[in-house]
Amino acid sequence: MQFQIDKMDGKARACTIKTAHSTIQTPVFMPVGTVGAVKALDATDLQSFIHPEIILGNTYHLYIRPGDEIIDAMGKLQGFTKFPKSFLTDSGGFQAFSLSDNVKIDEGGITFRSHLDGSKHYFTPTKVIDIQNNLGSDIMMILDDLVALPATQERIKASIERTTRWAKESIEYHRANQKKGIGLDQNIFAIIQGGTDKAFREKSAKELCALDYDGFAIGGLSVGEANEDMYDTVEWTTQFMPQDKPRYLMGVGTPEDLVENVYRGIDMFDCVMPTRNARNGTLFTSFGKINIKKAQYTTDKMPIDPECNCMVCQTYSRSYLRHLFRAREITYFRLATIHNLYYYLDLMKQMREAILQGRFESFRAEFYAKRGAKD
Repeated sequence: MQFQIDKMDGKARACTIKTAHSTIQTPVFMPVGTVGAVKALDATDLQSFIHPEIILGNTYHLYIRPGDEIIDAMGKLQGFTKFPKSFLTDSGGFQAFSLSDNVKIDEGGITFRSHLDGSKHYFTPTKVIDIQNNLGSDIMMILDDLVALPATQERIKASIERTTRWAKESIEYHRANQKKGIGLDQNIFAIIQGGTDKAFREKSAKELCALDYDGFAIGGLSVGEANEDMYDTVEWTTQFMPQDKPRYLMGVGTPEDLVENVYRGIDMFDCVMPTRNARNGTLFTSFGKINIKKAQYTTDKMPIDPECNCMVCQTYSRSYLRHLFRAREITYFRLATIHNLYYYLDLMKQMREAILQGRFESFRAEFYAKRGAKD
């Protein structure tokens, strides 16, 4: 991986990341392709209408189905999905959180029961890397211990200590693999934990950032805490992260979350929100969200967002999209997903341009002005 900071405006950063498969300009939002596809879209849709340089795949789900060895045999993720650009794959730590009823954590790793057939699987720090070697992802996330908030001090302390132990095991294993010629084009990120406790975040960040990782993520946020607590935690944590490596905030979030966390020095984001909300009838615009189910759009000839240049806004009316949604027509899911993802990626481009021009503060003010006063 090659990484460079192109410009800073306050703490906001415009950077360039080069992987084996693409050149990624930050700030960047990564569409979520859990099982090797962004829901409702294919690789042609992504490349024709949205133009992401990187998308996210889910290690746990791809391991369960179709299996990482099948993906390896089919030419890694790029060959299997026909999306030729970069992939980031998560580690399974989030699944231990989201599938908690089927999960047991011990010092060596995480035992899962498959959500499909109940079969048992044991993820260790090294097994997670083996799976991601088979997937061929450009950025691999290591196994971490994620806790829901609020949590006890004892649980958070155990989480960061376990995450650090697993991180040391992971980086040693990955670098040893590379000496054997395995994963030479793959990069590896560690995940900082600690809840919203500043002392724990500092401890986790300092321990992990002392290790030989290619980038660092902030995990364990947007899991039940208030937004301001998330922003404060990010602002506190970034000061302990290296300037010369990518910073990734996992699982975040709303357009407002993206703006606020770019403002605080984050480079990379992912979230299911634009795709999931699209399917549920919520569409993002420059002036806020609209609910396409509402009767007021029945004969509305306007596009979703008059300021948007996506294929959907250039072609279809709110009236037509409302009709498709109410008819449960599959076409709606595709069009709504294209629009929401285009909006998200275009927002990142606007932020990058504002940083390069040294006007991020004014961009941030304009962003909120269009939505009404910031809460």
